[in-house]
Amino acid sequence: MDPCNFFKCLADDTRLKSLFLIAKTGEACVCDLMEALELDQPKTSRHLAQLRKCGILQDERRGKWVFYKLHPELPDWARGVIVEAALHNPSYFNDALNKLMASQSSTLNCC
Repeated sequence: MDPCNFFKCLADDTRLKSLFLIAKTGEACVCDLMEALELDQPKTSRHLAQLRKCGILQDERRGKWVFYKLHPELPDWARGVIVEAALHNPSYFNDALNKLMASQSSTLNCC
């Protein structure tokens, strides 16, 4: 993985928050990320697709929803950057994380 492309992919607020949320929870569905980030489905999916094209995320379709997780072949250095940055910056995405966890545990969950 080219470091320049890696950091370009992370240089957007929505993509970075999405990535931190996925790294923190292990995986997330598009519908839960929509709730957490307060974005519509097309915009959420577009940002996730860009992270997938960069080789940072891997997707899995389950019915009509798509779930994302860190790509298993992500180099250790890249995984370390993501995990460490999320660990040391909880205030950056804590509100979104609380919304994501509420959405994932909701009985009205869309996924």
